[in-house]
Amino acid sequence: MVQAYILIQTEVGKAAAVAAEISSIPGVTTAEDVTGPYDVIVRAESSSVDELGRLVVTRVQNVAGITRTLTCPVVRLASKDSD
Repeated sequence: MVQAYILIQTEVGKAAAVAAEISSIPGVTTAEDVTGPYDVIVRAESSSVDELGRLVVTRVQNVAGITRTLTCPVVRLASKDSD
């Protein structure tokens, strides 16, 4: 399972509507409007990196009101204590 955070910038005043619409997309586990340099933060999961890319490009980026996205895949790094 591949998981990622998708950081989204929206048009002014569109964050809540964008978060609500994105939350209904299959593969999206959470979508919340936030303050700061990004307006919405989404957590998504898929079975592969390719499927994740398709989710972002064909579904998320097509939501009205989005101006920019940044996808951050989650990585699992082994801790030094587990060596």
